[in-house]
Amino acid sequence: QVTLWLKKIYGNRPIPQYEVNARTVDILYELAECNEARDRDVSLLIEDMKQKATEYEAEANYLQGLLTESLGLSLSSLSSEGTSCLNILVNSAMTLETKDTSLASFFCAINDMTSELYATESKNREMELELSNVRKKLTAVLMLEKRLEEDLKKTEELLEVEKAKADSRSHNLQFLKDKSEDLKIRIKAAEEQLAATGLDQSLTHESLVSLSE
Repeated sequence: QVTLWLKKIYGNRPIPQYEVNARTVDILYELAECNEARDRDVSLLIEDMKQKATEYEAEANYLQGLLTESLGLSLSSLSSEGTSCLNILVNSAMTLETKDTSLASFFCAINDMTSELYATESKNREMELELSNVRKKLTAVLMLEKRLEEDLKKTEELLEVEKAKADSRSHNLQFLKDKSEDLKIRIKAAEEQLAATGLDQSLTHESLVSLSE
């Protein structure tokens, strides 16, 4: 069955060489089934279209016969203006998707399209209102974002100033600590030097102040 299908596909051309095993045969068999199913679907579609074409042609001949027999009209006997009006009528009917060219069908189609137009316009107004609200909210958000950016910039500048002040204070504090340690060392050295010279403790500034009090 696979071989027959390949011969049908390639016709007079030679079939390409392929490795014959269970896997390749299964794959080709599935392809053959899909191809044949598609061919059947296409054939049915073609037959349906042929049938519809025949029906349309028969209906057109019937209508043309009515026009010719009842009114003595034919496409060849119409004036250019009549042909133009007929074409407009047909195009209008096709555009409005009416079942025929009667006034009732045209009125119904026009009413339906008018209703759809009103509904579309109403929907557009709603969308425009929603869009306007979204734009207002977006504007407010952008203004808020800008204000936050300005506040953030000011805060960063203030932090830089405070950081500089803190660094200066820290530097001054370290200087005072170092100076205090140096003075303590010098005081201790002076006290030791005075003690070594036999200074009477009653003559120190602290003792004299206490004595004065």
